[in-house]
Amino acid sequence: MTERCIIIGSGPAGLTAATYAARANLGPFLIEGFQEGGIPGGQLMITTTVENFPGFPEGISGPELMAKMREQAVRFGTRMNVDDVTDADLSRSPFTIATANGETYTARALIVASGAIARRLPLESEKKFWGRGISACATCDGSLPVFRNRELAVIGGGDTAIEEALHLTPFASRVFLIHRRNELRASKVMQTRAKANAKIQILWNKTVEEFKGEKTLNSLKLRDTVSGEVSELAVAGAFEAIGHIPNTGFLKGRIATNDLGYIVTLPGSTRTNVEGVFAAGDVQDHKYRQAVTAAASGCMAAKEAEDWLRDQGCEC
Repeated sequence: MTERCIIIGSGPAGLTAATYAARANLGPFLIEGFQEGGIPGGQLMITTTVENFPGFPEGISGPELMAKMREQAVRFGTRMNVDDVTDADLSRSPFTIATANGETYTARALIVASGAIARRLPLESEKKFWGRGISACATCDGSLPVFRNRELAVIGGGDTAIEEALHLTPFASRVFLIHRRNELRASKVMQTRAKANAKIQILWNKTVEEFKGEKTLNSLKLRDTVSGEVSELAVAGAFEAIGHIPNTGFLKGRIATNDLGYIVTLPGSTRTNVEGVFAAGDVQDHKYRQAVTAAASGCMAAKEAEDWLRDQGCEC
């Protein structure tokens, strides 16, 4: 049986798209993911507290928020399968989707909401303190009480790293920007802003060798890339800003992406260059990467898929 709408991904974008598609009687089938590109539920599943999602004034844990979103999508009739998509033939409609478990599905409309994963430092100590002082999103976590009026670190040297550092300055007592080279990769405008901010101190030619602490992070072991000298930096939190990887490998280049690998959508739309294929959430958004913006784009994708299916004469 050909599905009217298949959704790939179970983060805020995918689950919101599923809720809207189900309420529009599209009978959505959602493939949640399993191992590739992160666990079902996306990056919020490894986020301890979410304080900036509307409707939760006291905050909510990432896993609890995703459980509520999933429950809502299921309530309206979304069918789900925990599996990884390994291939998507978009050469003709209906589209053919293959999964790691050897299943094959076909769909008239496809919503890609497979998200992106943060690049992380390959250190065992990083795994230990992830979510306990280490984060990949200052916008999400920087204002938490545990980080307020404390010295914090941002690791990276591009625009994202500087944006993260600037975002932290209203909350932190000081922000150390740790970069492995002697010059930043960020744009000149962003470099000027960082250097002009009295709360930001740039540590040149430094790499993180170890994250240290007991129950939570309290310092970084740094190595100078020029002299080899080892030092220790006391911080209450570290934010990795070394890039993200959009989960688009299963598309095998069959859809337009930008030079960073993110799916390109039409301005003000979730439509891609392939008719009937829509993209929502972090897989097409390298700028905001917030749960609320992902959810909003999931709504847009479902509404646009509904309109597209109706224009194709699909009875929904």
